[in-house]
Amino acid sequence: MDILLQQIINGLVLGSMYALIALGYTMVYGIIQLINFAHGEVLMIGVLTSWSIIGAMQEAMPNTPGWIILLIATLIACVVAAVLNFTIEKLAYRPLRNSPRLAPLITAIGMSILLQTLAMIIWKPNYKPYPTLLPMEPFDVAGAVITPTQILVLGVTAVVLAVLMYLVNYTRLGRAMRATAENPRVAALMGIKPDMVISATFVIGAVLAAIAGVLWASNYGTAQHTMGFLPGLKAFIAAVFGGIGNLAGAVVGAMILGLVEAIGAGYIGQLTGGVLGSQYVDIFSFIVLIIVLTLRPSGLLGERVADRA
Repeated sequence: MDILLQQIINGLVLGSMYALIALGYTMVYGIIQLINFAHGEVLMIGVLTSWSIIGAMQEAMPNTPGWIILLIATLIACVVAAVLNFTIEKLAYRPLRNSPRLAPLITAIGMSILLQTLAMIIWKPNYKPYPTLLPMEPFDVAGAVITPTQILVLGVTAVVLAVLMYLVNYTRLGRAMRATAENPRVAALMGIKPDMVISATFVIGAVLAAIAGVLWASNYGTAQHTMGFLPGLKAFIAAVFGGIGNLAGAVVGAMILGLVEAIGAGYIGQLTGGVLGSQYVDIFSFIVLIIVLTLRPSGLLGERVADRA
């Protein structure tokens, strides 16, 4: 039971980070039906930017408290990621908005490779230890442990999700986003500017990805130019799992995916003597995904779409 409780904590932390990334996927898809496969690389650029800022601040202001350095680095990472995603949408995706869906999909994959290559040139391909800026003393919870960084991950995710839900459901921008997702042409006739709404969606998704990336690097202690691929892929799976285009579905799918991975890697790995441990963690995610999509192709909270005559 100690192992199970520990893995539940780990799963909730992992699912929280997946949720922040998955929301970027599902928001963009819900409005323009585009899978932005460069989203993981936006996360990676945000992390490496924060890594550079932290290093510069530690050298220039060595007595500055760690949490202040982390906060400033995260804010700058969010700005850089937002500008990057805004530029990607305007230059790479907007000209292809009315093209066949395969064209923007291939463009997104190409943009992902381009950003990885640029990051490798700028920051070099070696793994970089991400500085530990928060206390490391863990807290005991009924035999399991949780670190201050993990508490930060859970707390920041809860606050960000609450702000995002309020933004989407109770603000003018949120109403414009929902109207554009429903019918962009009708929304334009009602005075909404779809291009502005779509750009804002990409900016919000980038900010969420940058926050998730900083939390990810702080939790696992490393950063590298390919680090965005796997979290991005898992977050996309979580979005599909919960129902792509559905914000609540993305969160639910991410939490379930995180729990499945953590319990599969830890608890089941212990029961099988390490045969099904962390090296096979992806197996559990894809098995559950296949089962869910076989029973409900639209995802857990996705809308059922009737067949057209």
